[in-house]
This record gives sequence, structure tokens and C-alpha cells, in this order.
Amino acid sequence: MGDTARICVDGKTFELPIVEGTEGERAIDIRKLRSETGLITLDSGYANTGSCRSAIPFIDGDQGILRYRGIPIEELAEKSNFLEVAYLLLSGHQPNREQFDYFLKSITHHTMIHEDFKRFFGALPKDAHPMAACSAAIGALSTFYPDSLDPRDERHIEISVHRLIAKTTTIAAYAYKHSVGQPFMYPRNDLSYVGNLLYMMFGNPCESYEVDPVIEKAIDLLLILHADHEQNCSASTVRLVGSSRVNLFAAISAGINALWGPSHGGANQEVIHMLQAIADQGMTGREFVERAKRGDPGARLMGFGHRVYKNFDPRSKIIKKACFDVLEKLGVHSRLLEIAVELEEIALKDDYFVERRLYPNVDFYSGVIYSAIGTPPTMFTALFAIGRLPGWIAQWLEMHQDPDFKIGRPRQIYTGPPITSYVPLEDR
Repeated sequence: MGDTARICVDGKTFELPIVEGTEGERAIDIRKLRSETGLITLDSGYANTGSCRSAIPFIDGDQGILRYRGIPIEELAEKSNFLEVAYLLLSGHQPNREQFDYFLKSITHHTMIHEDFKRFFGALPKDAHPMAACSAAIGALSTFYPDSLDPRDERHIEISVHRLIAKTTTIAAYAYKHSVGQPFMYPRNDLSYVGNLLYMMFGNPCESYEVDPVIEKAIDLLLILHADHEQNCSASTVRLVGSSRVNLFAAISAGINALWGPSHGGANQEVIHMLQAIADQGMTGREFVERAKRGDPGARLMGFGHRVYKNFDPRSKIIKKACFDVLEKLGVHSRLLEIAVELEEIALKDDYFVERRLYPNVDFYSGVIYSAIGTPPTMFTALFAIGRLPGWIAQWLEMHQDPDFKIGRPRQIYTGPPITSYVPLEDR
């Protein structure tokens, strides 16, 4: 018999099994805790609670390690591309040439969306946030494709997965075009996945648009780095909503809304606002850091620290290098990048941040790249959502394949008033 944990309640001792993952992570299995003891656990924010077993991502926050299906993120960033990573996350293995060609062809030929989506976007206000538009449009896909919504039908799943990965770039580009009052650009099957996204966002019917390979490679890299990150808020949302056996489009729409929050995917937008405010006020990085340490209003240091990583976020190192490469190759001088580098150098040497283990995270440099290529801050999180999409789908697929599958239903500790008699309105 394996190791167990013991809990003593009212003079009785109960044993709970300990389970171990392939990388040595250990967890107390409390699935029978309530039935055997009558107790539940209380864990605000689920910081100490494992909601599932997963074979998709592996994170070691203390060592700064991230792997997709066992492959280090550094290798994938250097040698792979986003659609190949998407296939890896979805299937659990690297595709051979035949498998990847089929996947690539299917994604490429499903990028067009129904013409009625023009009216759909036309009904939205011009200042509608792209994340709101994307969430609504992704959810609406279930009304356009009612023929493939069964989450337990393998063929339905494959069709929906391919449609979703293909059409989300078009939907995001349409959301952007609508916000700036420009005509929608149809996708082109001769372009790459990222090339198509850039063409639909920045091209227009009045002139030809050539995709810059430097920008194309940088965005592809960012999508890879964002593709999955364990049971974060949005992934957990996709799992929880999906556990009701709702269709894939609805579950992903919920994930997009979760990602929108400034404490999650919207953090890179907050970083840019911070850097821009420092530049506009003519402050030095040191002055801003000192204000942040004092807790001054409006001087919160964004892009540092992470819920899981207590060491360097491995993605931030990769993005920092890419950021310098992109700006250098494009010949762009960025005051925002200079400020970002200064803030990082100060924070890494300052005892205040070192003691609190506040290192740059993935959001710190990604927004600088997006800004350098002309992307407005409101689109940052929408691009993040495109990158995170295969991870969300992989989590949704894994959940449905889990032999322990059940609808998500957390418990609570009630803190309201005890039983109280009803008082008629005229007596109150």
C-alpha cells in the first residue's frame, strides 16, 4: 500500500491516499473525505487544490520550468511553429508529415466565416471591446454549425476543433476591423496561419499587403508561449463550464471571458499602460519603483510576479530576446522597451522584489512587441486568446476522456444568518 495522510477528527483517525505524478508532484486524494468524515476543505482561490489529473502541461514554479506534453518550452519556441504545437497539445504527440499536412490543410480551408457575421459585428457599437466581440462571436458559432455540437461524438469534435482554431483568427481580425471602421478582409488560403491573421488585421482593399516575416515569426512565437499553462483561471473555466457537457464553442466563449480580466490575460495591456504612463510623466524607472514600493496610488508595478512561478517565468526570457530581435530588425526605437529593461534591472537587484520573488512574467514584454507592430492595447488579450485556444481545447478534450468525469460542483462554507422566520411585508 502506498503512502497515506492521516487526519484526526473528533477522536477518530482517517487515512487518505497520496497520489504522485510523473514529475514527483504529490497530492492528498480527498475525494472520499466528505463521505468518510463529513468534512470538506476550504481553499480560497484553489491555490492548494488539484482539480484534475492532466497529461498536457507541466509547470515547476520553483525551478521556472514549463513543458508541453513533456517537451521544454524553450525547444518548442526555437524549433516548432504554432500549429504544430497546437497538434501536439490536442493529440498528445508530435505529428508526422502526413498528419500535420492534413491538419494544416483543414485549418487553412476553414478560416472563412459565414457572411451573416458581417451583420453580427455591424450590430455592435464601434467601441466594443474585441474580447466582448470575440466571446459573443465564438458562442454564436454554435448557431451556425448545429450539425457538430455533440461533445461525445468523435467526428463532431474533430470538425468543431478545426473550425474553432481556423475561424478564431478571422473573428478576432473582424473584431479589430469593426473597431476601427475598416472593411473586413477575407482570409487567404495561400498564407500561413499567423500570416493570415496579420493580413486580415492590417491589410485593406486599397493596396497590397505583404506580411513581414519578422513580425510573422514573432507573433507565431508569442502564440506558442501562450498556448497552455495548466489549470489557470480561463482553463479551469473551460473545464468547469464544459463539465455540464455543453458544446465546445460555448465552453471556449466562457474561457475568453475569463481571460479578459486584468488579473489574467488582460495584464499585458496593463503593463503597456504602466510603461506609457511612466514615459508620459517623464519619470525614470527608479522613481517609479520607489513610488510602487511606497504603495503610491497609480504606481503599481505590473508584469512582475506570478501565482505559480516563484522563479523566472521561462516564457519571459524567450519573449525578452524576441522583443529585442523584432525591434532591431524593424529598425524601431522604443522608449517603452527602454523603460521595461530599466524596471527589470532595478527590480532584480532590489531587496524588496528579491525577497518577495517578484520576477518578470510573460506579460511584461509581450505588450511591447504587440505595440511595436501597431496593435492597439485592446487587441492584446484577443491575440492572447488565439494562442491559448489549443490549450483550452486540449483541456476540454482531456476532461471528457477522464474516467472520473463528473460535472463540476464546488462546495462552500455557509456564513449567513441562521434560520430566520419570514416577516410579512406589512409588518416590516
